[in-house]
Amino acid sequence: MTDPEANPWQTLSTRRVYDNPWIGVREDQVLRPDGEPGIYGVVEFKNLAIGIVPVDENGYTWLVGQYRYTMDEYTWEIPAGGCPPGETPLETAVRELAEEVGLTATRWTSLGPVQLSNSCTAERGEIFLAEGLTMGESAPEGSEVLQIEKIPLQRALDMAHDGRIADGVSIIGLWRAARTLAERGNPAAF
Repeated sequence: MTDPEANPWQTLSTRRVYDNPWIGVREDQVLRPDGEPGIYGVVEFKNLAIGIVPVDENGYTWLVGQYRYTMDEYTWEIPAGGCPPGETPLETAVRELAEEVGLTATRWTSLGPVQLSNSCTAERGEIFLAEGLTMGESAPEGSEVLQIEKIPLQRALDMAHDGRIADGVSIIGLWRAARTLAERGNPAAF
């Protein structure tokens, strides 16, 4: 009897197709689970995706609005960024929250890992809940033109539910943050 969780694919060869400082693309020649030959293209991300859900003592969170080149549309998301090699996920979360929103936090909770579009990318991430917030000055990167909005967490959840927030990290982060706060008995969570 075979292990149902074992890898049913056999990689015959790998070829690097594209590479830049943020992503790489490889094409693998494979034997599929049915034994037939095939190809598999994989987008590999060089940074870990980090999402942050800041929530204040009154149940408000902050969203970041920005134009997303890849989607050719304006989106609302939680603060987020990439964790480069040599930086811990928490260090990235602290840095990104300050850069994008101007917030610092005294309490951080990991809301766990995420896999993003795992059928064709190897992108992984981690999401954090940030509490004990203090407002400062934001300092977005040169590639970012951001709009910041402070709204009730429930309104952000409504936006995630009805599609006004479509980013996967944001949807997962908002729901995990709300669940974590609810489990702690925080009435502002829902």
